[in-house]
Order: sequence, then structure tokens, then C-alpha cells
Amino acid sequence: MTTVTLIGRDGCHLCDVARGVIDHVLSGLPEEQADAVTVTELSIDDDPALSELWWEKIPVVLIDGDFHAHWRLDAARLSSALQKADAAPRAQEVSR
Repeated sequence: MTTVTLIGRDGCHLCDVARGVIDHVLSGLPEEQADAVTVTELSIDDDPALSELWWEKIPVVLIDGDFHAHWRLDAARLSSALQKADAAPRAQEVSR
């Protein structure tokens, strides 16, 4: 399971664009792979620690908790990162 976290806030135009990019990328993945991705949204308005860390960078996208992008989200780069994240657990299973 891969988790994509979108950190943003209400009224943030770039956050809306990033959400659209995430939806677009997921809709282009094979169903099995897309079903293995969970998308979580967090608002800097609800969490002072997130606000302190990211307020100048929103939207911020994390993949499995690791920084992926901020401000502008590139669909091809996100798709590639999700494919790599999906392949990593399978590679670990094979090596066992």
C-alpha cells in the first residue's frame, strides 16, 4: 500500500491543481495499482506543526511520508514515483 499525502489549505488554487493532478495520475494507473494507493489530505490550517513546516511551500506532496514535490506537481514524475513505490514491496517479497 502506498500513501500519497497532499498538504494544503482551503482556498489554495495550487492545492486544487495538485489534487487534480493526483486524481488524473491515479485514473491512468492499472486498476490494481491505483487501488493500492491511499490519498490523504492534511490542512496546514488544522495543524500548527504542519503550518510551521510547510506554509511557504503548499501544496506539498509526500509519498509514504517522504517529500515528493511542492508548489507545482508534475504528473509524469508522480506517476513514475508511484510505479517505483508499487514495485518496491514486490521486490522485497521476491528477495525473501
